[in-house]
Amino acid sequence: MRLAKTMSAVAAGAVLTLTLAACGGEGAGGGSGDSGAGDGDEDVKVGVAMPTQTYERWIQDGNNVKKGLEDLGYSVDLQFANDDIPTQTQQIDSMITEGVDVLVIASIDGTALTSQLDAAAAANIPVIAYDRLIRDSENVDFYTTFDNEAVGVAQANALLRGLGYLDKDDKPTGEKGPYNIELFAGSPDDNNAGFFFDGAMSVLQPLIDDGTIVVPSGQTDFGQVTTQRWELETAQKRMEDLLTSTYQGGEKLDGVLAPADVLSRGIINALQSAGMGPTLDKGLPVVTGQDAEIANIKLIDDGVESSTIFKDTRLLAEQAVKATQSFVEGEEPEANDTETYDNGVKVVPSYLLEVQTVFKDDIKPVLIDAGYYTADEVKAGQADD
Repeated sequence: MRLAKTMSAVAAGAVLTLTLAACGGEGAGGGSGDSGAGDGDEDVKVGVAMPTQTYERWIQDGNNVKKGLEDLGYSVDLQFANDDIPTQTQQIDSMITEGVDVLVIASIDGTALTSQLDAAAAANIPVIAYDRLIRDSENVDFYTTFDNEAVGVAQANALLRGLGYLDKDDKPTGEKGPYNIELFAGSPDDNNAGFFFDGAMSVLQPLIDDGTIVVPSGQTDFGQVTTQRWELETAQKRMEDLLTSTYQGGEKLDGVLAPADVLSRGIINALQSAGMGPTLDKGLPVVTGQDAEIANIKLIDDGVESSTIFKDTRLLAEQAVKATQSFVEGEEPEANDTETYDNGVKVVPSYLLEVQTVFKDDIKPVLIDAGYYTADEVKAGQADD
């Protein structure tokens, strides 16, 4: 089965592209399998391209998307690229050649897939960007993600709460600081990394300007603090270098803005190896995170990592499945944002999901009671198969 895209004219001289109408919708849990895709569902094939299997969350994302699509009766080609751009481009090329009907892509480099998306458009294959916006192409038809700027705001507020500047309601406690912190950002080729950092700095920059927050290294620009490919080892090495270059004279480090749990672990390794800690109540600086990886939830429960941002990827997968089903049925996926995500060529219609901040006291109500992890998994720091 090959889908025919719903087409409409764009600016004069431009190619025809899929036009999506925005509508304020509900979350992804509204029974996407109820309507079905009609007779012939078994003939629908979906290509799902995920960036890596070295990062726990992407394994979960890939498996959740695959299961949701298979529950609709679709066949699924799920591929992981091990953070290698040529591997991902080859995988997507193969999916297009084999005639998939929809592509769901979590890109490694959001600027590296233009030729693949051109080929998909020529074959009338809709493209859904999954959590990472694909840039510089008009052939991105839909984007499912979380509110990424809100993630950064939440990370900054979590850092300030861990430092004691804010209370649990994100209200000032009256403490004035100053607090010494260092900043980390994600991979510069991941569009989300900029949103996370900008959201965090919208909170932190005014406090840097008035002296409440001090960055002793002076490294406050996005380009100075990025972490290529979100690699633990890269974050650990940069933290080690910062400690050597900036904190050898007795300066105190109070906290670190870490935008992902995988980076948090590397940063914490460096801090503990330098004699800080081993836990928050024994002098370890406050370290934030993102993704609620099970190893980090144990660190939070053990008083090592301060907080993380929980993005329920089950809901993200459901939303991607729902958007895929809409394309299969010749309909327009439901968007709740048609203004924010400009990929350099077009504003991509998007569906944004909310996030939650998790401190130790939030583990049970947010993660365990919701069935995301069990208490035994948290205790072990490892999810059951």
